[in-house]
Amino acid sequence: MTSRLRELSAEVRELEGTLRAGGGAEKIARQHKQGKLTARERIAALCDPGALFVEIGLRVAYDQYEGQAPGAGVVTGIGQVHGREVVIVANDATVKAGSWWPETIKKMLRAQEIAMRCRIPIIYLVDSAGVNLPYQGGVFPGQYGAARLFYYNSIMRRYLRVPQIAAVMGPCIAGGAYLPALSDVILMVKGSSFMGLGGPNLVKGATGQTIDGETLGGASTHTEISGVAHYAVDDDAACLTKIRELVERVPQGTSLASPVPLRSAHGAAGALYDLLPTDHRMSYDMHAVLRAILDDGAIDEFQPHLAREIICGDGRIEGIAVGVIANQRGLIKGRPGEKPRFGGILYAESAEKVAYYIDRCDRQGIPPLFVQDVSGFMVGAEAEHEGIIRAGARFVEAMACARVPKLVLTVNHASGAGYYAMAGQGFDPDFIFSWPTGRMGVMEGESAIQAVHGPALEAAKQAGQPPSKEVLQAVEEMRADYEHQLDAKFAAARGFVDAIIHPEETRDVLAIALRASLRNPGPHIGAFVLPPQPEVAR
Repeated sequence: MTSRLRELSAEVRELEGTLRAGGGAEKIARQHKQGKLTARERIAALCDPGALFVEIGLRVAYDQYEGQAPGAGVVTGIGQVHGREVVIVANDATVKAGSWWPETIKKMLRAQEIAMRCRIPIIYLVDSAGVNLPYQGGVFPGQYGAARLFYYNSIMRRYLRVPQIAAVMGPCIAGGAYLPALSDVILMVKGSSFMGLGGPNLVKGATGQTIDGETLGGASTHTEISGVAHYAVDDDAACLTKIRELVERVPQGTSLASPVPLRSAHGAAGALYDLLPTDHRMSYDMHAVLRAILDDGAIDEFQPHLAREIICGDGRIEGIAVGVIANQRGLIKGRPGEKPRFGGILYAESAEKVAYYIDRCDRQGIPPLFVQDVSGFMVGAEAEHEGIIRAGARFVEAMACARVPKLVLTVNHASGAGYYAMAGQGFDPDFIFSWPTGRMGVMEGESAIQAVHGPALEAAKQAGQPPSKEVLQAVEEMRADYEHQLDAKFAAARGFVDAIIHPEETRDVLAIALRASLRNPGPHIGAFVLPPQPEVAR
């Protein structure tokens, strides 16, 4: 029988192939005819040969706009240039000329937040026609509209000292011109780049002046007359080579040891696909998953005989120390005289155990890795009398206030308040990834059906009658709706996870995320924390 993880991974891979094609072969050919590389070709040439590029937000908006906005017209992610981690934002000009959809802003802001939180350089490869005007209502206004990009630009430049390099490799029009203007260095490509608050047509309409694009805002104009840009290069290849030179000159900041190529306990990548049961409700051993992720499959468990429904322990990923917090599944045998516990559920004892462990990780500077398969906190009289609310709050506070980087991997369920406690997105983990089997929601569909339609179903049962057609139809509609919304692809389309990753990629992805995060030794709280500023003489 084909495993659920294998089937869902195949679906995700098929979708990935479609999305990475951008606007399609015809648009790619047009880009090449203009002497320009595509966004993905530019990223590949910019990054070190053979280095992993962790794409963030590939699936954002894939199920909106009738499929006309693959990747929301921008490619974002983390790559390596001369061995150091960088954030890359590249407009995909094959998708509506790289124009900005509402979700484009969301992806670019997320990329900037990663650069700020990790204090790593961010590179903008600009090739955009500007705002997608039919959707300007979701782009222009609001606290998290396009203006937020320029706010983050300014904070990075003035206070955080995060290097920002902008390469104008095509059009860069109107407010979008402030993205490079607020960067540290601006490069422009001769003959194919344009930067201006208004293009020739707008200038003609506004002032009556007739002028060509190159004279108005081309590479020569901005490097020889206006002084807005700093380097004019001959073509895309020369531009990317120059960016690599600029990145190499930037001081490294916090130094990290070279990656240690240790193996996981699982040999063949295919074995990873049989770790989870075909039915997501069935039990399995979380230790098997951890052995597949950690160096040599080794974990030094913390209080292993206490609250066994939650696993805490120290391990390494490519030599980098991590504090693992993972939900065990199945029926957990209790201590002598105690009732068994349900795996995936958080009890008062497990909440206290994790809270203490997180505090210890924070004190020792060890980043926690939350491996989620959580259905929520325990309910009922016994749980309430044990102080589950107080213990849960203690767990949440310890996680929220930890100053070390936090990483999340969802392998199955991510439900209810348990999802929040296990470093849900609202608590600003540095990175949040999901396997294709991830299921994110308030509760599972069957639980929701019981909560909403349970009384009607029970009444029919008591009366010895089948439920009405209306009730049965409502139940099926709710079941189908929940299955759709619980799917990892649904979460990824809305930016609730940074990326869906395949099991065999997990170690490499987590390693680069850890290395990026640890570049910033300061507190990892919120999108950014300003460093202390010198007092200004009055």
